[in-house]
Amino acid sequence: MSLMRRFSMIFKSKASRALDSAEDPRETLDYSYERQLDLLQQMRRGLSDVATSRKRIELQGQQLQQSGDKLQSQARQALEQGREDLAREALARRSAIQSQLDDLQVQEDQLRAEENKLAEASRRLEAKVGAFRTRKETIKASYTAAEAQTKVGEAVSGISEEMGDVGLAMHRAEDKVAQMQARSGALDELMASGALNDFTASSDPLQAELDRTAIGSGVDAELERMKKELGTGDAKELEAPASEERS
Repeated sequence: MSLMRRFSMIFKSKASRALDSAEDPRETLDYSYERQLDLLQQMRRGLSDVATSRKRIELQGQQLQQSGDKLQSQARQALEQGREDLAREALARRSAIQSQLDDLQVQEDQLRAEENKLAEASRRLEAKVGAFRTRKETIKASYTAAEAQTKVGEAVSGISEEMGDVGLAMHRAEDKVAQMQARSGALDELMASGALNDFTASSDPLQAELDRTAIGSGVDAELERMKKELGTGDAKELEAPASEERS
């Protein structure tokens, strides 16, 4: 198989799938129904034309029949007056009219037969169109229902997938909350036990004691300084010699 033929087959295959996916059976059925209505309308117009032609020939025959009857009467009147020549002429004209009447009758019979055929065909086609219309509406209703069910199914499927994603997100969020709560509880316990009071303190007991002693000396020195500023220390110094003298 040549390369061009393969490309052609691939293109036709893809085009066929694209058309199939784009085709709406309801539109196709409606179009087919409209085409059948057009055919039925054309047949009815044809039947009307044949009936009109037959009626026209019938009226023409009636007029010729009236003319023939008049010539027959004139021939009888001419004989009564002894005018055989006029009677002969009237009968000759009537004979020609009768020949026309015979031809018209043949045409009228043919048109009547054609009219009957078209009428019967029109009735059959009308019955078929009516049956097609009923079936078309049934198929359209079924297709619409199936389409609605499909859309609902797709929507439910989409919701299910989305809810699955939401469920996973909720599980992840719950796990994070649990981790944070556990961490918070652990920190609270450590704070309560004093383990987190001072992470900068030295781990050496001797150094810790020296630090506390230094802090205490600094406090005592500051306290003595404040006493001197307030005069509390001078008063004690004066009271001490006086008590010695009394002793």
